[in-house]
Amino acid sequence: MSLLILALVITTSQIILGLAMIFAAYRMLRGPRAQDRVLGLDALYIGAMLLLVTYGIQTGRTLYFEAALAIGLLGFAGTVALGKFLMRGEVIE
Repeated sequence: MSLLILALVITTSQIILGLAMIFAAYRMLRGPRAQDRVLGLDALYIGAMLLLVTYGIQTGRTLYFEAALAIGLLGFAGTVALGKFLMRGEVIE
């Protein structure tokens, strides 16, 4: 019984994360300002990371957790670089 509930909750969360990623991609493509596009990209990589985590829970494989960690690290570095570029106009001083 509890495995059925867990499977239902994971599937529901994957659907909701997919919808959130669609909305984030829309904001990233259509954002009125560059800051909105950076926030859309940030939300998109967080959604992808969480989708990989839920898929890893569903399948029981640790490879997806490692991929989610890599996406998180690269996404954070990209967000910091884009934020610095928008603030100063250059990434490397």
